[in-house]
Amino acid sequence: MTIKPKLIYKLFIAVMLTQSITANAGSPVKTLKKVGALLDTLSVKGVDRNYIDAPKEPWQIIVKGNINQSDLKMRATGDIDIVSYEAEPRLKTEPSKYIGLWAGYRGYGLGYTINTGGDKGSYFTVGATGGSYGVNVRVHSFENNRPSFSFSTDFDDLINEDIDIEEEDVELEDPIRVHTVIADAYYLFNGKRFSYAAAYDQSVIQKKSAGSIMAGAMFYYGKIDYATKNNAELIYLMRGLGKVKLWQGSVGAGYAYNWVPVKGLLVNAMAMPMLTLVNRIKVYAFKTNVEDVLNQYEDDEYPSDEELLAQYVITPLARKSYNSGIAVNFDARISVTYNFGRYFVNAYGQFNNFRYTHEDNRGRLNDWFVNAAFGVRL
Repeated sequence: MTIKPKLIYKLFIAVMLTQSITANAGSPVKTLKKVGALLDTLSVKGVDRNYIDAPKEPWQIIVKGNINQSDLKMRATGDIDIVSYEAEPRLKTEPSKYIGLWAGYRGYGLGYTINTGGDKGSYFTVGATGGSYGVNVRVHSFENNRPSFSFSTDFDDLINEDIDIEEEDVELEDPIRVHTVIADAYYLFNGKRFSYAAAYDQSVIQKKSAGSIMAGAMFYYGKIDYATKNNAELIYLMRGLGKVKLWQGSVGAGYAYNWVPVKGLLVNAMAMPMLTLVNRIKVYAFKTNVEDVLNQYEDDEYPSDEELLAQYVITPLARKSYNSGIAVNFDARISVTYNFGRYFVNAYGQFNNFRYTHEDNRGRLNDWFVNAAFGVRL
C-alpha cells in the first residue's frame, strides 16, 4: 500500500490541531486574556495617539436612559358628492421613556432596558461602533386610538362658507398601529484622527478636535395599519386606504466633527443628506359602505355611534406595489460627552424624516430619540 504525501500532510495538521486544543482546553482564562489583548490592540490600531487614546480601564458599566417619540401625519383629498374635502389625521405618540444597564469590554457588550412610561409600545435598539464605523438598528412598535384630526371642506359653490375643523383629538374604536425599523451605517474616512466611538459609546477618548468626511447608508421599513370595520369612517375619508407598507433604501455623504474645547469635554455633530434610491410602497385598498349607511338618515336622525358602527362593513379590494421616484432624506445627530477620571456622562440625539406619496394620499413620519448615559470604567 502506498501512502500519498497529501494524506501524510493532512494527518500531521490534524495531530497538531488536536494537541493545540488539548493544551488550551483547561485554560479558558488564558483564552479570555488573549481576546482582551486583541480588543485592546484593535481599539487604537492605526490611530494617531495624539488625537485618540484608549482608557487604561477596559471594562464599562453604563446606566442608560432613553426618550423617543414618533409623529405620523397623513393627508388625503377627495370629494363627497360635489363637495371637495381635505382630511389630515395625525398620530403623535407620548414620549416613551426607557431605562437600562449595559456592560461591556472596549465597547463590546450587552444591555437590557425596560419601559417606564409613554406610549403602549416596544422599543429595541442595537448598535456597534469602531474607530471608523458605526452601525445602529432601531425597532419601534406603537399604537394609538386618539389621533389629532383636522378636516376642511369647501362649500363656496353652495353656501359661500367653508367648514374647517382645526386639529383636535378624536376617539377611534380601534387604534392605528405603526411598526418601524430604521437601520443605518456609517464609514469615516479620517479614522486616524477622528473617532465615532469616542462620541457614541465612549470606548476611546478624543483628545484633540478633528473631523471627517463620511459615507453612509440607511434602510427604513414602516407599516401603518388601521384597517378594521370600526375604522370604516377613517378609511372612507382616506379614499379607501387602510394599510400602507414602506421600504426605503438611501445612501449619502456628509461630515462629522469632534470638538474638544477643554480636556474631558467632547461635542460631536454629524449631518448627512441622503438620496433615496429604493422607494417602494405597498398600499392596501378597502371598500366601505359608509356613504350608503349615512344616506339612510337625515341630518337630525342619525343613530348612536354604536348603531352606526354595527352597520359598517369594509371589504378588501386590492393590494398594489409602486416604486416611487428618487427622493431626498436627511440624517442628523449630535452628542455631548464629558470624561472625568474613570467616569463619564453622555447625551446624544438623532432625528429622521420619512415620506410617502400615493395618488391623493400623502404621509410623513418624524422619528427622534435622545439617549443619556452615566458610566464607570473598571
